[in-house]
Amino acid sequence: MKTILEAISAYLETVKLARSEKTWMAYTTAMKNFVITLTDHNINVERDPVNELSEEVISWFAYDLKGYAATSEQLYITALKGFLEFLVAEEMADVNLSKVKLLIRQRTRKPGKRLPQFPADNIQKILDHLENTPIELGEDEKEYLRALRDKAFLITLADTGLRVHEACGLRRGDIDWNEGKALVIGKGDRQAVVRFSRRSQKALRDYLQARAQFDGKSGKPLGSLPLFARHDKGAGAKVKSITPTTGRNIVAEWVKFILGEEAMGTITPHSFRHFFVTRVLATTSNLKLAQNLARHKNIAVTQRYAHLSDDELDKGYWEVFEN
Repeated sequence: MKTILEAISAYLETVKLARSEKTWMAYTTAMKNFVITLTDHNINVERDPVNELSEEVISWFAYDLKGYAATSEQLYITALKGFLEFLVAEEMADVNLSKVKLLIRQRTRKPGKRLPQFPADNIQKILDHLENTPIELGEDEKEYLRALRDKAFLITLADTGLRVHEACGLRRGDIDWNEGKALVIGKGDRQAVVRFSRRSQKALRDYLQARAQFDGKSGKPLGSLPLFARHDKGAGAKVKSITPTTGRNIVAEWVKFILGEEAMGTITPHSFRHFFVTRVLATTSNLKLAQNLARHKNIAVTQRYAHLSDDELDKGYWEVFEN
């Protein structure tokens, strides 16, 4: 029979093989803390067999984690729960997993929901720059096409609420230009209709018109070609779709160019989705409309965006009590 310490080592080895390095490091820290808890209860992890552990260790560990943030507590408890499940799967200990889940619900805290934070003003600066700065054709045609593509890509993210992988997966034929709509396969493989603003359609038309000769040489039906294509040496003469990684790089490059290096990392493609949802709510105050346009399955997700800024709260307060 393995000792507790040997079982912990075996468990962490499986985590290392199956999960990311960051997760493995977090779980390793969690199990080190768990060992301290066991030691405080007079259990010798180097000598005592692992089959002596019971569901009670959840309560012990949860008590010792009360001084931690709720998010850290949940992470460490999740690591311990995984360890107990590992013991059962490997038939090392007879642990009642149903009771483990019950104890977790009873003895641990739930971390509070964080409001989505993103620099809306800086996103607006990026959009204003893209709209108001003419893009001129120079000696490098590919650079010209990249500039038009990036403009269309960023405006599309801001005005449609598309996730980066959804935008990168669009084909030219997906868009109904008469209706200003596209059918996309979203999160959970759910089909949904996405609407395109006039300015996003204009940016897309300008981009597609500029690459018309490029697309025409592909020998493929235009409708099957990617909406956002690569324009680099690696793509050659082929019309290849950009990847989500490229999409993230586009955002990073324009953040650095317009806002400066100090703003790098503060805006991601998903920030444009936050911008979209918040703008819909700020303009309409219609939570259900925002949910449907953002394609949130659960309205509770949309409600996280329905918060007011400090300025709006100040204005509302003084209007109530001073006017």
